[in-house]
Amino acid sequence: MSDYKAPLREIQYVMWELLGYEQHYQSLPGGDEASSDVVNAVLEEGAKFCENVLAPINAVGDQEGCKWNDGEVKTATGFKEAYQQYVEAGWPSMCHHVEHGGQGLPQSLGTVLSEMVGSANWSWGMYPGLSHGAMNTIEAHGTDEQKEHYLTKLVEGSWTGTMCLTEAHCGTDLGMLRTKAEPNADGSYNITGTKIFISAGEHDMAENIVHIVLARLPDAPAGTKGISLFIVPKFNVNADGSLGERNNLKCGSLEHKMGIHGNATCVMNFDGAKGFLIGPPNKGLNCMFTFMNTARLGTALQGLAHAEVGFQKSLEYARDRLQMRSLSGAKNPEGPADPIIVHPDVRRMLLTQKALAEGARMLIYFTAQQVDVVDRSEDEEARKAADELLGFLTPIAKAFITETGYEAANLGLQCFGGHGYIAEWGMEQNVRDCRIAMLYEGTTGIQALDLLGRKVLMTNGESLKRFTKIVHKFCQANEANEAQAELIAPLANINKEWGELTMHIGLMAMENPDEVGAASVDFLMYSGYAALAYFWALAAVDAQAKLDAGTSEKAFYEAKIATARFYFQRILPRTRSLVESMKSGAGNLMALDAEHFAF
Repeated sequence: MSDYKAPLREIQYVMWELLGYEQHYQSLPGGDEASSDVVNAVLEEGAKFCENVLAPINAVGDQEGCKWNDGEVKTATGFKEAYQQYVEAGWPSMCHHVEHGGQGLPQSLGTVLSEMVGSANWSWGMYPGLSHGAMNTIEAHGTDEQKEHYLTKLVEGSWTGTMCLTEAHCGTDLGMLRTKAEPNADGSYNITGTKIFISAGEHDMAENIVHIVLARLPDAPAGTKGISLFIVPKFNVNADGSLGERNNLKCGSLEHKMGIHGNATCVMNFDGAKGFLIGPPNKGLNCMFTFMNTARLGTALQGLAHAEVGFQKSLEYARDRLQMRSLSGAKNPEGPADPIIVHPDVRRMLLTQKALAEGARMLIYFTAQQVDVVDRSEDEEARKAADELLGFLTPIAKAFITETGYEAANLGLQCFGGHGYIAEWGMEQNVRDCRIAMLYEGTTGIQALDLLGRKVLMTNGESLKRFTKIVHKFCQANEANEAQAELIAPLANINKEWGELTMHIGLMAMENPDEVGAASVDFLMYSGYAALAYFWALAAVDAQAKLDAGTSEKAFYEAKIATARFYFQRILPRTRSLVESMKSGAGNLMALDAEHFAF
C-alpha cells in the first residue's frame, strides 16, 4: 500500500488561485519574503520530509507506542531522529518573529506545513505542534526575560512545550481545578498538583520541556476568575540560559489509548515544582485562550489530515481492487471482474471523502489568512475584523472538520471492505487516530455552545454577519452566472436561512435557556455545511473561469465543478434534517426525568 503523498497541486490551488495568497502575503508587513517561488520551494521540501521521513514511521509509532520507565518516556523507533532532522532543517522557527530567532514567514504557511506533517504522521506531529501554542502564549503574555529564556529555545526547537489544563475531576470545567501555586521569596512559585491527558508531556526528543500550567494562587477567588498561568520547565533554567537541575515534576504514567499511540499522553505530577507567573494573577484563563485557540485550529487540521489520508489510500485501492461487474456493463472485460471504483456506492464514498477533505482545506486556509492579519497587519480595523471572523470560524473549523474528518476516515476504511479492518493496510489506525480529534481542545458540544451561545447570540448575530456578508456579496456578484446557477441560488438561500435560524433560536432561548444547548450541535453542523457550500461554490466559479479561458489542466478544473455539484446535491441537503431538529426544541430532550433513563 502506498504511503502518504503530499497533495501539492491541491494545496497550491487553494493558496494561489482560490484564496489569493500571493496578494494576501504582499499586504502583510514583511510579506515580501513569502513570494510564490519561496513558498513553493518550502512546500516541496516539506513534502519530501513528510513523505520520506515521517510517513514511514507512522505505523511504527502505532505498533511500538511509547515506553515509560520511572518517569522517563522513550518514543518509538525513528521519532527522535526525525525530530532532529526537523530541527536541523529549521522548520520550528519558520513562522516565528525574527527578534526571537524565527524566520519571519507568515503563520498560515506553518498551517500548510502542519497539514502535511499531520497527514504523514499525526502522533509525531503533536510533539512540535504543542510547542507552537506554548510559543504563542509566551510571546503574547510573557516578560522580556521569559521570552529570552524560554521562547528562543522553543523557536529554535531544542526545547518543546505543552499545555497542562485538565485534572481528573475537571475536564472542560476548569473552574474546578485544584493545582496550587505557592509564592516564593524570589518571585517564583511552587506548583503542586496532578494534570492528566498531557500530550507530549514527557519524551526523549528534546533537551527540555516547557509546561504551560494552570494553577491557583493562595488568595485566588473561586471558579474561573481565580486561575493563573505559569511556566514550569522540566529542567530549571539558570540565569545565563543554561539548563540547571531537574524540576520537581514527573510523568506518573502513560495513558492507554484508542489511538495516537506514538504520542506520549501523560499523567504529570507537579510536587512543588518551580514555576513562573505568565500574565496578571487570576487572569490565566484569558491568557490560556491564546494557547487554546492555536490548539483548536491545529485540531481542525487533524480532521483534514485523516480525511486526506483515508481518501488517498481508498482511492488507490478502489482503482486496483477487482470485485463484481458493473451493472451498466463490464468496464474491465479482459479481467475477472471490474475495479470497485466503477460501482456507484464506492463512488459515493470516495466523492464524500474528496468533497469533505478539499472543502476542509479551503475553510482552514481561509481561517489561516485571518490569523496572519491578526498577527501582522498594521491596520487596526482590519485586525479587529479578522479577529472577530476568526473567533466565529474557530469553533466551526475545530468541531465540524473533526466530525466530518472522522466520517471520511470511516468511509475510507469502508472502501476496503474486510481488508480495512486489518492493521496492515493502515485504515483502522487512521480511524483510531482520528477519533480523539472530536474530544480534545473542547468537545464538539463545547465548541457548539461557544459558537451559538457566546459567538452568535451574545453578539446579537454580529459575528455571524461578518461571514454571511462575504457570502452575500459573492452571491450578488454571481447572480447572473448561468453556468453555476445551480450552486449560487441554493447558497444564497441557505445564507439567508442561517440568519433566520439564529433569530428563531434566540427567541426560543428567551423563554427557555436550555434551547441554546438543545440546538447548539445541530447549529454548528449546519454552519459547517453552509460554510463549505460557500467555498465549493467559490471553487466552481473559479474553475469555470479557468476552463472558459482555456487551460492545459482541463480535467483538474472539471473535477472541481463536478465535486462542487456533488457537494450541493448529496451533502448540503443534510442541512434540511438539521433545521427540523433545531426547530423541534428542547422539550423532547428534557421530557424524561433523570431516573427514567435507568434500565
